[in-house]
Amino acid sequence: MIALQFIKKEIKTKHQLGKRGVSASFGLHRRVEEDLELLLRADLHRRRRALLVLPLMATTWSLLCLLTLVVGFLVADSKFIAYNTSQGIVPGKINVHLVPHTHDDVGWLKTVDQYYVGSNNSIQAFFQRWWRDQSDAVQSIVKQLVTSGQLEFINGGMCMHDEAATHYIDMIDQTTLGHRFIKKEFDMTPRIGWQIDPFGHSAVQAYLLGAEAGFDSLFFGRIDYQDRAKRKNDKSLEFIWQGSKSLGSSAQIFSGAFPEAYEPPSGFYFEVNDDSPIVQDDITLFDYNVHDRVNDFVATVVSQANITRTNHIMWTMGTDFMYQYAHTWFRQMDKLIHYVNMDGRVNALYSTPSIYTDAKYATNESWPIKTGLFCFVIFPLMCQPYSKTEVCHHTSYADRANAYWTGYFTSRPALKHYVRTMSGYYLAARQLEFFIGRTDSGPNTDSLADALAIAQHHDAVTGTEKQHVANDYAKRLAIGYTEAEQVVATSLAHLVEPASYTGSVNPTTKFQQCPLLNISYCPASEMNFSEAKQLIVMVYNSLGWKRDDVIRIPIINEDVTVHDSEGREIESQLLPLDDAHVGLRNYYAKAYLGQTPTKTPNYWLAFTVSVPPLGFNTYTISLLGKAPLIPQNAGAYIFRPNGTFLIKPGEKASLTVVRGPVIDEVHQQINAWIYQVTRIHKEKEHVEFEFIVGPLPTDDGIGKEVVTQLATTMATNKTFYTDSNGRDFIERIRDYRTDWDLKVHQPIAGNYYPINLGIYMQDNSTEFSVLVDRSIGGSSTVDGQIELMLHRHSIQIKVMIGISLFLLPHRRLLLDDSRGVAEALNETVCIDNVCSGLRIQGKFYFRIDPLGEGAKWRRTFGQEIYSPLLLAFSEQDGDNWKNSHVTTFSGVGSSYSLPNNVALITLQELDDGKVLLRLAHLYEIGEDRDLSVMANVELKQLFPRKKIGKLTEMNLSANQERTGMEKKRLNWKVEEGSSSEAKVARGGTVDPAKLVVELAPMEIRTFLVEFNQSFNHYSFDA
Repeated sequence: MIALQFIKKEIKTKHQLGKRGVSASFGLHRRVEEDLELLLRADLHRRRRALLVLPLMATTWSLLCLLTLVVGFLVADSKFIAYNTSQGIVPGKINVHLVPHTHDDVGWLKTVDQYYVGSNNSIQAFFQRWWRDQSDAVQSIVKQLVTSGQLEFINGGMCMHDEAATHYIDMIDQTTLGHRFIKKEFDMTPRIGWQIDPFGHSAVQAYLLGAEAGFDSLFFGRIDYQDRAKRKNDKSLEFIWQGSKSLGSSAQIFSGAFPEAYEPPSGFYFEVNDDSPIVQDDITLFDYNVHDRVNDFVATVVSQANITRTNHIMWTMGTDFMYQYAHTWFRQMDKLIHYVNMDGRVNALYSTPSIYTDAKYATNESWPIKTGLFCFVIFPLMCQPYSKTEVCHHTSYADRANAYWTGYFTSRPALKHYVRTMSGYYLAARQLEFFIGRTDSGPNTDSLADALAIAQHHDAVTGTEKQHVANDYAKRLAIGYTEAEQVVATSLAHLVEPASYTGSVNPTTKFQQCPLLNISYCPASEMNFSEAKQLIVMVYNSLGWKRDDVIRIPIINEDVTVHDSEGREIESQLLPLDDAHVGLRNYYAKAYLGQTPTKTPNYWLAFTVSVPPLGFNTYTISLLGKAPLIPQNAGAYIFRPNGTFLIKPGEKASLTVVRGPVIDEVHQQINAWIYQVTRIHKEKEHVEFEFIVGPLPTDDGIGKEVVTQLATTMATNKTFYTDSNGRDFIERIRDYRTDWDLKVHQPIAGNYYPINLGIYMQDNSTEFSVLVDRSIGGSSTVDGQIELMLHRHSIQIKVMIGISLFLLPHRRLLLDDSRGVAEALNETVCIDNVCSGLRIQGKFYFRIDPLGEGAKWRRTFGQEIYSPLLLAFSEQDGDNWKNSHVTTFSGVGSSYSLPNNVALITLQELDDGKVLLRLAHLYEIGEDRDLSVMANVELKQLFPRKKIGKLTEMNLSANQERTGMEKKRLNWKVEEGSSSEAKVARGGTVDPAKLVVELAPMEIRTFLVEFNQSFNHYSFDA
């Protein structure tokens, strides 16, 4: 989101505004060049100026931005009067900062493209796309306005991302993409966060995407109605947000919640045909009302001033899709400013979030401290009757007493999983692109980056968009994946054929991948083996440490064996492909490909792989050479008694047990639309739980939400812990809020929280942890029990498995919830014009640890879930792969791996040839006695075959040097007695000779790396 601001060059301080007259409506339409020339001429030659706020959305396909334009003239004569809007800030008076804005979603009721090219296109302009369509002359004018300080970008991400269903790596990536675009084109850095529409707000947004990105303030609109009422009473709508206990005051930020979402005060909407009375200043007309309108304005100002600290208040003059005819807004605001300032009781001025922030800072006020999460993960959000502009922070958000916005934590689970899968794939693809060198002429990862960025929008991954818009997000991800898939295949081919690095030989090895492996469909592995033909399985590990894991692929033949890269036979296991998975495969393969597969595999082949850090290993599958004895050879046998499984009294569920040397499984067909597998890997100490749910029956006319529960005998005292965007874990206490006395209206919905990594609970001796494979809703509504996603007006299915777990993998609702979408959440798949409800397949994982020991598994295995092993397949005739190809590779030093508490979250060659490197400490202060400590990363070992010529530490979004950001950051005062902590130690400056990076708990450090040699030829020793 971007806000652009036009201000006269000779403004003496950033706390003052220049003079201004009537505002000119400035639409970005086909005559934009003439408009811009007029504005520039007006400012530079006539020395006149004005303020105009016009938000634009922008992304590479459509960068979501808020564009605040400050433009105009000193005085413009109307037929009756000249309006004076030149007033700046006046000390000693209440200063009313009018911030004109509109909010256009990057997809919601319409797709990104439909919003961009649809009706009222002059308002629904997506800045990056618009920018690329402009002539050199127009671009030159805009750049002059930026250089002169008249044009300012606010927020600046590719979208206004959600803060509940998003993973922190995705939030960083999409923000970086937008910030680097602005830096490249305009050489400027946004300094204000503007998260006005997400349905609640997370601590990660405050400290990571706010303070660590270089922002001086963060503003948002949605907050729980109970919290808002208390903050109004305490004058604490604005505060210093200290979101991280690990980083403390070093990553705090000035934050503000608007008194009434992000809309104007009641009675001051000025869209065409709005009900608010205009300022009628023609004394010859009977409805002359200047005195009344000024009194209304002053009364509203005083009311807001009574709940706000200092003599500065902000009015957000606009809301969703406003300024379709900007003249009606600015004409009325011009009049208000003119007459209110003539009245003299308060001072009104055109402003922007940056000007407002600087004015607040200049007062030298001391502010209250807020720690932890605010709204979306912590409280029920409740704002006011809905107007899709009223949302809250992450607790559970309610916009009225019985309306908690917690369903979207799970809505559209297939899209949520697709986003998460593509995110992990994008991380790996960028690494492989780095190893062989980026190309702008051929396939690269940019398209997937753009699609993922848009998918983080607060009406995308949330599942709160219309169905055709959700389809559009998925389509963009699929297009991006297709190009990135080529990058991966080409990179691996180069890596296995060292001769190709000389440039004289093109790689000949062809690798296939299986994006539909989740539905048991993988043509590459479903080959008919012969004695002369072998299947090569390349396994790539994007993590910075060695990884041992079990992979499973579908195969036709049963008489096969597996060998590692050294030619040693390794233990494997055949698992029968059950009817549920076969049905899922055939149905969805036809939905995706247009035809049913001609052959169906009989087995899953499972075997353990061992893969070096940032590297690959190779495995060969071939005919066994003799008739196998399947139970003995593969270790699988089937035991099928009828087991009793409680859904409703008297109902039975079939039960199948599969045992073998690699995996043990229990399969249960609960009913016609619920199938589950409980799986234990022999070398792992956790349980994997796989489910297939759907199509949900709707013949009774009732929408349904499916839930799984895990119940234990633990005494948890209402307390449990959920992650914040996959980063920090936040303590939750049932029916309790730290900031106000909670009145519980919905004991289930009001205690739900978004989960991106996991949830756990503990008693005085034990920790019980559950990790998930996508964003989902969860809670602990009963002591000793964990549940993922809420149950409302529908049936609830409880799955009991010894310990019992509650997960909501799927929602299918037949009624709309009257929150703006005007469409029921009823996802279907249609084949040959016959539609049925969506089937969802997913996994979660759980484990029991002694008290204080669970963090190691949550953090390590959590990274493995986010970054699954990447599989690529090739066929080999004969037995000479080992002699002609590199079979194992690691991008790091031969005996090196990253510390167990550090993750490599970005390794990417940029279009300017520099390399973007991000390292993240995975643990919070006090989370683990061994790993919540300072960690060291040796860059010489991370890049053993490259010589680093220059290393520059950047801010989080890599658009400015960190030292410069620290110097210009505003240092806000806090109230005496506030729980502000002493500054927490961070990693020190990197010695250019030693090149060792220190990371303190929860610290993320970002660098631009310049190597002394070209990296189009990443030579290595096999």
